Amino acid sequence: MSEKWKSADVDGMLFSDGWRSGNGGSYEILSPIDGHSVGTVALANEKDVQRAGELATAAQIAWGQTSFSERGDLMLRAADALEDMRDEVLRLLAVESGSGTVKANSEIDKALDELRTAAALPSAPQGEVLAHDKNFALSIARRVPVGVVGVIAPWNAPLMLAIRSVAPAIALGNAVILKPDVKTSFSGGHVIAAAFERAGLPANVLHVLPGGPETGEALVRSPHTQMISFTGSTAAGRRVGEVAGGLMKRVVLELGGKNAIIVFEDADLDRAVDAAAKSSFGHQGQICMATGRHLVHEKIADEYMAKLIARVDSMRMGDPREKGVNVGPLISEQQAERVQAIVDASVSDGATIVRGGTHDGVYFTPTILDGVDVNNPAFQAEIFGPVAPITRFASDDEAIQLAQATTYGLSAAIHTRDVARALEMAGKLRTGMVHINGTTVNDNAQVPMGGMGDSGNGGRYGGHWSVDEFTYWQWVSVAPA
Repeated sequence: MSEKWKSADVDGMLFSDGWRSGNGGSYEILSPIDGHSVGTVALANEKDVQRAGELATAAQIAWGQTSFSERGDLMLRAADALEDMRDEVLRLLAVESGSGTVKANSEIDKALDELRTAAALPSAPQGEVLAHDKNFALSIARRVPVGVVGVIAPWNAPLMLAIRSVAPAIALGNAVILKPDVKTSFSGGHVIAAAFERAGLPANVLHVLPGGPETGEALVRSPHTQMISFTGSTAAGRRVGEVAGGLMKRVVLELGGKNAIIVFEDADLDRAVDAAAKSSFGHQGQICMATGRHLVHEKIADEYMAKLIARVDSMRMGDPREKGVNVGPLISEQQAERVQAIVDASVSDGATIVRGGTHDGVYFTPTILDGVDVNNPAFQAEIFGPVAPITRFASDDEAIQLAQATTYGLSAAIHTRDVARALEMAGKLRTGMVHINGTTVNDNAQVPMGGMGDSGNGGRYGGHWSVDEFTYWQWVSVAPA
């Protein structure tokens, strides 16, 4: 690999027909850790989106005709390029999103898995031979690229959640316009552009256009995008779905969650608490699959609470780049104030603060709430902060009722030594993912990722399921001679 890539090399730029300035002004990224300047990115406006759409449409025609081996090999080269950039990406994930070293390394590893899994997609079967009568000499159904895919990605896991759509879309012959969140434009956008550029992706197959809601709206409305892949809040996802659906575009939505960990009386408590702590406090709870509700059998609730308190008391809060720190900053003071408001409202509604419940700037103390009933704000709201609300139950039926008492349906975890019991309960849950004796936060490149209800429109990313999303069926018939 050539000279190591640094974000400073593309400071003040966006990626569209090469690295250049944008028409929407610029944005200085400030680190949530201590407010220092990470760098400046160019912002895209509607004019930039229009230009990128025209260029991507033209580039996609040739890219969609390349051989499966060329597209597969390029994915592997992009993975090698990203691995070569690891040190810089680790730094950017820390200073842009407040990621700790463990989370940042895991995110890079998952992004590499996405690229390597995508490398196999072009060589997968691309169609079927259909039954036909005498009117046809041949009748087939084959997969063809959607065209230009618009990808809108969030700030909390910016690299992985962007590349989860970008990699399979490009591997299957599409062009992509990626809009990363402005707060994480380097780690969630420029890093991806640099990796594909170094891998030799032809010009204009990928564009990276940082921007705010207006840029996202322009991308969704663009006449050049045939599909929108959105990951973010439920409120924003509804807007994307409304606009894209009205324009007859394919839309994939991976949205928020209010995920439950269900701990039965026969559970391995040490294992359950370990999973719960990781799921509620990992990345300060700023994960769509974070555990937002701890449903614990009343027989073991006090012991569970004591073990969770011990875990919280052992945590160290501070700069996530420092060794031993496992709770970093929230993304902004606005988010910290939002979390504080939910905690305060929950206490007013009858919950008890067992640990934490306060913040200093962007640093929110790991918090445990007890006595949280089904109508409490901590039970219903997606908090997106390091808060563990505990609700007690007495029976399997009550546990299911509590787990289902939400409009979200992304992920769940069930802890019990009786796997048959867990499997039966999993079948009753309206969630896209269920993990038995594990965490609610799980991600894998070769599984169907996604949720139900307010969490999105189904498990549609990952493995061969990506083929369903990023291609259309085309029927081709041949008349007899």
